[in-house]
Amino acid sequence: MSKTWKVAGINFDHMHMGDLLRMVHEHPNAEIVGICDEQPTRMQASADNFSIPEERIFTDHQACLEQTQPDFVILCPATAEHGEWTEKVAPYGVDVLVEKPFAGSLAEADRMIAALEATGKQLAINWPMRWYPTHVTAHRLLNEGLIGKLTEVHYYDGNRGPLYHVADKAEANPTQEDKANSWFYKKDRGGGSLLDYLGYGVTLGTWFHGDDKPLEVTTVTDLPNGLEVDEHSVTIVRYDVGLSTFETRWGTFTDPWVHQPQPKCGFVLKGTKGTISSYDAESTIRVQTENCPEGQNLPSDDLSTSFENPIQYFIHCLANDLPIEGPLDPAICRIGQRLIDAALQSVEEKRTIALEDE
Repeated sequence: MSKTWKVAGINFDHMHMGDLLRMVHEHPNAEIVGICDEQPTRMQASADNFSIPEERIFTDHQACLEQTQPDFVILCPATAEHGEWTEKVAPYGVDVLVEKPFAGSLAEADRMIAALEATGKQLAINWPMRWYPTHVTAHRLLNEGLIGKLTEVHYYDGNRGPLYHVADKAEANPTQEDKANSWFYKKDRGGGSLLDYLGYGVTLGTWFHGDDKPLEVTTVTDLPNGLEVDEHSVTIVRYDVGLSTFETRWGTFTDPWVHQPQPKCGFVLKGTKGTISSYDAESTIRVQTENCPEGQNLPSDDLSTSFENPIQYFIHCLANDLPIEGPLDPAICRIGQRLIDAALQSVEEKRTIALEDE
């Protein structure tokens, strides 16, 4: 690959911008040509970490795009502003990688899809959990038929809370004032554990389920201490093959990338001929089959032979004119967004929501 891909990172609401810029910085055929946020202090750590010169640091997205002319843009806005920011950058003829979740609503997700379709450029939604070798291995074994036909997906995931870490998973010690001022705890900006983590579950769940059809959604949430957003949600999705469950939690005992809490964070897949447990940030998965009902641990796939992160994958697709596939594919993410919208409606109306055919 001879081309050097020019990349701009715009809007630092989500701390994952630092992680994504590090992936760009470490890619042999990519260059950070600009970073932009209305609050300069939020960019300082990235500017220092990646030696970004002052002339590549912007507080106005239009100036950033016009002066740096990137090949693609990374967006990390607050969830409820994904549509707005996608529509701001799409007219500049750039491909766009948006950090999870997809959007604050299905209508917003459709606006994002339409904005990129109008330019003929690619849109990808990054779910960091997609890059855990355990989940990639589980998907491969499922497709190979190791556990027969998938009938159930069980998901539990979260962390101690979104303010307990910053970029590169560096630990932080938030105060009550930090929580009060953070968009993560603002309903109108797409805060809450449901919007933060249910998208992981139902998007990767859609990847696992394949053509299985979701029929209805039932969700409950907990609003502790008068917060306006949840820190705990439980969703049941009835598919045409049975029930799957998706639980999100801010307030796990430990962060799963440091020490797996109990319950463990990740997925358990049940098929007609076996089961797979696939947990976040672990080196093995556990499999039960008819030939080994007692279960055995299997090593996770080595992703260094394929793609270890979204920047590697996105550049590969752009360079080879390939469509985005799997959990980054807006079509798969849109199914997940339908389930999220139904979950939010279920919470609001305190009832089961039937999914109408589209």
